Amino acid sequence: MGLLSLAIWTPIVFGIILLAVGRDEHAKAARWFALVGAIVSLLVTLPLYGGFQYDTAAMQFVERWDWIPRFNIEYHLGLDGISFWFVLLTAFITVVVVIAGWEAIEQRVNQYMGAFLILSGLMIGVFSAQDAMLFFVFFEATLIPMYLIIGIWGGPNKIYAAFKFFLYTLLGSLLMLVALIYLYRASGNSFDLAVWHKLPLSMNVQTLLFFAFLAAFAVKVPMWPVHTWLPDVHVEAPTGGSAVLAAIMLKLGAYGFLRFSLPIAPDASREWAWLMIALSLVAVIYVGLVAMVQQDMKKLVAYSSVAHMGFVTLGFFIFSDLGVAGGIVQMIAHGFVSGAMFLCIGVLYDRVHSREIASYGGVVNTMPKFTAFALLFAMANCGLPGTAGFVGEWMVILAAIKANFWIGLAAASALIFGAAYTLWMFKRVYLGPVTKDEVKTLQDINAREFLLLSLLAVAVLYMGIFPKPFTDVMDASVANLLRHVALSKLN
Repeated sequence: MGLLSLAIWTPIVFGIILLAVGRDEHAKAARWFALVGAIVSLLVTLPLYGGFQYDTAAMQFVERWDWIPRFNIEYHLGLDGISFWFVLLTAFITVVVVIAGWEAIEQRVNQYMGAFLILSGLMIGVFSAQDAMLFFVFFEATLIPMYLIIGIWGGPNKIYAAFKFFLYTLLGSLLMLVALIYLYRASGNSFDLAVWHKLPLSMNVQTLLFFAFLAAFAVKVPMWPVHTWLPDVHVEAPTGGSAVLAAIMLKLGAYGFLRFSLPIAPDASREWAWLMIALSLVAVIYVGLVAMVQQDMKKLVAYSSVAHMGFVTLGFFIFSDLGVAGGIVQMIAHGFVSGAMFLCIGVLYDRVHSREIASYGGVVNTMPKFTAFALLFAMANCGLPGTAGFVGEWMVILAAIKANFWIGLAAASALIFGAAYTLWMFKRVYLGPVTKDEVKTLQDINAREFLLLSLLAVAVLYMGIFPKPFTDVMDASVANLLRHVALSKLN
């Protein structure tokens, strides 16, 4: 068993043990066991960082075994500069989410923690899979624990939100399955992604494949106009569910574009880049305006996520090193910042049991330590230089301006909208005099919450001040991907 298998199966095994042996009367032991499982799962990913070679685009830490020989389906894992950081990000966010649910979850603790650990392993599997059917199995399997997390521990409309989440994402994936079966036949009965990347496909076939993949990945990102499931799900999901959904699960769709759409259908990707850029700009601008009028904090941050993910798809379809790398950096940064934003909302909700902006005001007077963290994450959400939120957006805007000034200008306008809705929410919730009785009695964050927010604050500041380690890892793989797309067009 290699390092990637350990990264995938360690949290899954811990999660299964929790499901099998945990009971509510053993809730305290279940929490500690989950925390140990999450930390061990993070520790087994760290050797990946030490052993990763920056100067090659080849797959590293490769594991390859026959899984279903009759159909040439393999247990084939590998990591390159595009997928590397998402494995570590997933393991890190899982530790944070386990700590976040320490006191908030009081019933079925073992099942809650177990579901998150299993989900963590499955998501790492998505980022590691080099066999298309293995990718599809992991990709779809992630729906099950998240469906249960929303449906069991969610808000009043949790069943509606869980079904909407499941149906939207499952229906999009059915078209992708058809595309996978076609490519299996076209490649001489192989599910190997490296083989698929070299297939000489006609323009018509590439176009059909491109839209089949778009159906699956656009819903997951989510892109406008198939984004409507996200605000409903975020509002009903528990805090940990919202954090993982925003920090990791949305990245599965964007990652799919880099692993499937661009390398398998490069000509169609260039042909329809105008559509992807247009949809991305609508997400960046229109959805940013929609976020301004939200009265529910979770809905506001959910729409903010759609707008920020618009930068990701915009960067990918500009087809420049700076744009694609900027999109990947934005995905990582959004993982830290959006996760932190939802956890901050969770801190307030645990005390007041309301997500409405109007229920607050003057929180800084009773929770000064917490407000300092909230201000940092709000600034990162605005794209303040020196925070993680700035780096990816700046790279994408710079790439867009180089490609077309007007596209760059339209994308840059999102920074204004981002500052408007984030700072307006911060002003109404945290600043001013205390006017609500619930706010007067608020207690500042405890040691557990301080640790939780400190971990994310360090990540946000480190990435904002010193992004080089993040970009160095992906440079060779991004250049190789764009070279493949460009050569395909020449041929």
